[in-house]
Amino acid sequence: MPVVESRCVVTVPVEVAFAVSQVQGPVRKRWDPFIRRQHLIGADVPAKGVRTFTVQRTGLRMESEYVSYNPPSNVGMRMTKGSWFFEKMGGGWRFTPVDGHPDRTLAVWRYNFTCRPAWLAPLAERIGVFVLQRDIDRRIAGFARGCSDPVVLAHVGAAPAG
Repeated sequence: MPVVESRCVVTVPVEVAFAVSQVQGPVRKRWDPFIRRQHLIGADVPAKGVRTFTVQRTGLRMESEYVSYNPPSNVGMRMTKGSWFFEKMGGGWRFTPVDGHPDRTLAVWRYNFTCRPAWLAPLAERIGVFVLQRDIDRRIAGFARGCSDPVVLAHVGAAPAG
């Protein structure tokens, strides 16, 4: 199963980093270059078992479900409905304090996937690694910007650093 991963250190406490990663609506679009639209399905707040509907900027649609939700340390998702070429897709975001720096957080985001049809999967997965690595790198860079954006920080109840 192919895996892509991206990481960064942000200058906010782990609780704030986690909160930024979970914002919804227009505030989410301030930092997340991946989404055009996203909303929770049948819930007001994220939690294990809650589903989300996402439309990517390219127009691809996906429904996913939280398989874990452990503030402020990690969240895991799995695709329940999506593009025909993904057999499976999942992801996890982990947040840990940087040793000796309570106002710095290491964010590690990881996606795994398999493609279909089986006869095309070896080629499709090599292409998928390239495309998803680029997307996850852009997305975590946007997340890092969001962790210093006064509007995003105000939304999650945090003050900008400095």
